[in-house]
Amino acid sequence: MWNSIIVISIFGTLGHFIYEMSGHNKFIALFAAVNESTWEHIKIALTPSLLWGLYDGFIYGEKPNYFAAKSLSLLAIIILIPLTFYAYKAVLKKTFLALDVIIFYISIICSQFVFKYFINLPPMGFIFEYLGTILLFGIFACYMVFTLQPPKNFIFEDPISKKYGKEGHTDN
Repeated sequence: MWNSIIVISIFGTLGHFIYEMSGHNKFIALFAAVNESTWEHIKIALTPSLLWGLYDGFIYGEKPNYFAAKSLSLLAIIILIPLTFYAYKAVLKKTFLALDVIIFYISIICSQFVFKYFINLPPMGFIFEYLGTILLFGIFACYMVFTLQPPKNFIFEDPISKKYGKEGHTDN
C-alpha cells in the first residue's frame, strides 16, 4: 500500500507542473493540471490513481471486491479534496498553499486506505462489484468530459483567471 501512496503522490505532484513544462501540450492537458481550479487538483490525484489501477488490477483484479474497492478509493479523492479545501477556506476565509498540499497528500493516503479496506473485506457480492464497475467507468467518463469540457461551476473555475479548462491557464 505504501508503494501506491508514494508513486501516486510523486506522479500527482509532477502532474501539477508537467503541462507548463510540456509547452502547453494538448495531450498532456488531458492528464495534468492546466490551471489552479479545484478540479485540476482533483485530476492530478485521479490521473496516477487511475493509472495505478492498471498495475493493481494485475495484483488484485481476481479478488471479488476489486472494482468496488477501486471505485470507492477514487471517490474518496473526488470527495475529500473539495470537501476539506472548501471547509478550511470557509473557516479561515483564505487559502494557504501548505494546507492545499497537505490536503492533496492526505486525500491520496485516505484513498489507498479505502482501497485496502474494501479489497480485504469478505466478498460483498455480485451487485456491489457490478455497481463498482459502473462507478469506475462513470468516474473515468466524467474525468474525460470534465477535462475536455469543464462545466461553468466554481469547482472548475481557475481562481486567478476566472476561466475554465485550458483557457483558464494564466499564460493564456
